[in-house]
Amino acid sequence: MARSLPGRHRALIRLVWLLVFIAAAAAAVLLFPLPSVDDLQRYFTGTPWGAGVFILGYAALTLSPVPKNLLSIGAGVVFGFAGGTGVVLSAALLGATAAFWLGRWLGRDAVEAFTGAGVEKLDGLLRRRGFTAVVGVRLVPVLPFTAINYLAGLTSVSWWPYLLGTAVGILPGTLSYVTLGAFGAQLGWQVQSAAAALGLLTIAGLVVAARMRRQKGAGNV
Repeated sequence: MARSLPGRHRALIRLVWLLVFIAAAAAAVLLFPLPSVDDLQRYFTGTPWGAGVFILGYAALTLSPVPKNLLSIGAGVVFGFAGGTGVVLSAALLGATAAFWLGRWLGRDAVEAFTGAGVEKLDGLLRRRGFTAVVGVRLVPVLPFTAINYLAGLTSVSWWPYLLGTAVGILPGTLSYVTLGAFGAQLGWQVQSAAAALGLLTIAGLVVAARMRRQKGAGNV
């Protein structure tokens, strides 16, 4: 028991640091408003380093509770469909990587120390079906991208299944949101297809979540 207390104290300190980091990132977003679309287009398409700066800024913003979907639409407006898709995928994977390792380094010990067996069961599921599980949660566009990144770092899901599952899972939503930004002013078939895809992904995710909840309830009876 005497040995476990220092470990729990260190775990709590790391968890506090994680929460402070997230709060600081959120405060920075609120204190520094985003520039207008015209300013973004002028800067990012008129300089050779524009795309790289956008990628780094996008990745940094995904560490805070900023809606990633709005950033993806903005990338479509600024870079068009093809360029916006490449930029968003690069930035999203970079941000997902940073949040994953931040969560794992700062919060993993705290989760193990204070939650016990429940985390072990979740870890077992992710260890066996890590890639499938990550793809599943990424396919639902309404689930918070940032929260999933940090929470994945708090489990024992392996790095490669997480990264590959993220890349595959965010692709349909990324294509849809970038399409909304690139073709939104035209309101043509591209926008209609993107809106339909987002609706189908959301409905499918809700159906899967409801089935899983019913199966869990049946297993507890």
